[in-house]
Amino acid sequence: MGKENLPSAYIEEMKPILGGDLPAFLHSYDLPRTQGLRFNNLKVTPELKQAVISLFDLRPVPWCPSGYYYPEGSRPGKHAYHQAGLYYIQEPSAMSAVELLDPKPGETVLDLAAAPGGKSTHIASKMNGEGLLISNEIHPDRAKILAENVERMGISNALVTCAAPDELSRRFPAAFDRIMLDAPCSGEGMFRKDPKAMEEWSPGMVDLCATRQRDILDHAYAMLKPGGTLAYSTCTFNRSENEDMMEHFTTAYPDMTLVEMRRLWPHHESGEGHFVALLSKQEASDPEGVGKDRKRPRKTQNKGKKTAEQAALRDFASWAAEELPGYRLPAGSPVLFGDALYLVPVPEMLDIAGLKLPRAGLHLAHMKKNRIEPAHALAMAISPQQAKNTVQLMADDPHVDLYLRGEILPVDPSLRGWTLVTVDGLPLGWGKASGGQLKNHVPKGLRQV
Repeated sequence: MGKENLPSAYIEEMKPILGGDLPAFLHSYDLPRTQGLRFNNLKVTPELKQAVISLFDLRPVPWCPSGYYYPEGSRPGKHAYHQAGLYYIQEPSAMSAVELLDPKPGETVLDLAAAPGGKSTHIASKMNGEGLLISNEIHPDRAKILAENVERMGISNALVTCAAPDELSRRFPAAFDRIMLDAPCSGEGMFRKDPKAMEEWSPGMVDLCATRQRDILDHAYAMLKPGGTLAYSTCTFNRSENEDMMEHFTTAYPDMTLVEMRRLWPHHESGEGHFVALLSKQEASDPEGVGKDRKRPRKTQNKGKKTAEQAALRDFASWAAEELPGYRLPAGSPVLFGDALYLVPVPEMLDIAGLKLPRAGLHLAHMKKNRIEPAHALAMAISPQQAKNTVQLMADDPHVDLYLRGEILPVDPSLRGWTLVTVDGLPLGWGKASGGQLKNHVPKGLRQV
């Protein structure tokens, strides 16, 4: 859809904001949309990065060192490297938000409205497996997609929650060093790639979104530590959801300082457009007392269940010592959901009891009777050097596509037991070798058709 399809009320709204830039802005709607990918620093090597740049004729995104444009007609999302979590397909303008937030390894970070996972996987890529990332999405179906993307990217220090902001703020007062709020918005920056967003837009929708954003920001404020940093972003262009929202927020909370605001316009930059604001919270006068009375320890767990979970972790550790001799478990506590063993990377002072958890940390294994089946998430979070058995494939090997479709592969008859399948050194999943065949253990829902 071109500029002739834009709502007249929207054009009137943009006139005082853009002034003489309005014609150039409107012309951008007649141009092709931009496409981008962002490399996953948890997996990329200089050699692989250069190979992908050459393969897809990539151009760098100026505001994101790990971000690149790819030309129309390229299909990096269909390549095995995408399945292996080497990169995330992301609109280039949206990459600006986490670059401004600048999370660090070892911090406690919240992505408050995280699906489908572009900003969460970007945050995790910068945290390098150290610290805690809580990625939240209120809608269950979208939370499931978020969890799948977190798993595909090999993230071991993230918890995916499915909760409303008020529930989280009750549980996690003054708990986070940094918060990313990519706020639900009227989506004016989506018009070029999603005609439905244009059809659904109205001034009333802008007002509704602004009301919702003010409420979510109140809860984000409650969860931010004194001295902490908040990044607020939208993919919309009006002032009500952007500059005016920041003015309202800093007026309501005088201890919040607006550090920087950035707008990426589609007629100035190669991208669909984005707004990002960075804010900091004033240090507390009594840091040791902040949140002291409101923080709640986790509910006391049934002793029998806790004993069973510790026993399951010991059994897994024994299995891993044999099958993954180079692997070291990250920090966390074991939790069993049925036979599924997870390692939850949450400090004891944070209350997660009763939360909906589409991904409760790193899924290690299914603890079956008399046997252990390693989880797909574990395969995606390790390196081939840590596994005893591997089948190492090149990207142009036809066995890669066969494996991703769930087929059995031929292997050396001497190979037996759990085996990590890789493409150019990137894990794709598990297989179990016996009698010259590798039984496929890619989860059915992730198999390519």
